[in-house]
Amino acid sequence: MGDKTDPNTTKIIHPVYIVANIQNKVRILDGKKVTYSSWVKLFKLHACGYKVLSHIDGTTPPAKTDEDYESWSEIDAIVLQWIYGTLSDDLLTRVLEPDSIAYEAWTRIQNIFLNNKGSRAADLEHEFNNLTLRAMPSLEDYC
Repeated sequence: MGDKTDPNTTKIIHPVYIVANIQNKVRILDGKKVTYSSWVKLFKLHACGYKVLSHIDGTTPPAKTDEDYESWSEIDAIVLQWIYGTLSDDLLTRVLEPDSIAYEAWTRIQNIFLNNKGSRAADLEHEFNNLTLRAMPSLEDYC
């Protein structure tokens, strides 16, 4: 007898493989037009919907000897591409590292935006205190 396969059985592909362009779902993080908190919310929503949240939430990956590691690694590479593909050029150069996994890149981005929160708040407060009506194009913009 030959090899019998069920013709009604179809291989289910992981949803991550059907994303054509991440930028249609998650905008480019630049820290100005798109803030870090907005980007994180959009990215996590997208990651949850495509069943890859575990690649950025700190879940321990399978061991390299695990039979699921190859599949996990391929999916992680796609998530890493999503991360890199939604960063401004300036941020990309600060985050890009060889042999990285998605969670490591995610953490590097988090550190860029959250580790200097105090100094960023001080800069914004200084900017606010020095804001004058004369420097603004209209009263509405000033307000």
